[in-house]
Amino acid sequence: MRPHTILLDLDDTIIDYGSSAETAWRAVCNAAAEEVDGLDGATLFATVDEVRTWYWSDPERHRVGRADLRAASCGIVEQAFTSLGYDLPRLAQTMAETYRDYRAAAIALLPGAIATLERIRQHGIRLGMVTNGTGPDQRAKIERFDLARHFDHILIEGEFGCGKPDQRVYLAAMQALQSSPEHTWFVGDNLEWDVAAPQRLGLYAVWLDRGRAGLPAEARVRPQRIIHSLAELL
Repeated sequence: MRPHTILLDLDDTIIDYGSSAETAWRAVCNAAAEEVDGLDGATLFATVDEVRTWYWSDPERHRVGRADLRAASCGIVEQAFTSLGYDLPRLAQTMAETYRDYRAAAIALLPGAIATLERIRQHGIRLGMVTNGTGPDQRAKIERFDLARHFDHILIEGEFGCGKPDQRVYLAAMQALQSSPEHTWFVGDNLEWDVAAPQRLGLYAVWLDRGRAGLPAEARVRPQRIIHSLAELL
């Protein structure tokens, strides 16, 4: 089926946003350990990693946290310190700020992303971007990589008022692009936001599995198509 419209996620679909997380956390944890007697960097990292996995696993915490990523990161570090018997709010704030700055600097376009967008447009297919996050954060990424010129419509959670997987997001994007579910594809890396939720509305869902990990054994979601790079859409 040749779609009328393709809606794409931004983070870890068009740009590489997530792969720097572990390196950034290890760096700030090791630096913090040098300032606190008896604190081991590897132990701090393991604790932060456990807390952040717990924090981002809950949809409601995720919704609140992505509205202020620096505050969320600070809360994660403070909870990790508490688990280890420390009360270091100022250091937690410094770690969170450094971590977020590191992540922002490390963002890069995924290989072949721009060429793929250009090829899709050449085929007369309309493109929309649907991304969660704050308006300023996501607009900064879009401007940094000059992405807006490739899209007929961009919907950002912080500007629209709600985000994926709320069905209003997908419906609004399709309405803006004058497309219907049976003629729309959604492409992204998140099984719930980019596959399950669009499928419930009748969209054709393409899951981007960059790590080639395959569907989790417990996953009930079944994408219509799985790709390992955006270029495979072609």
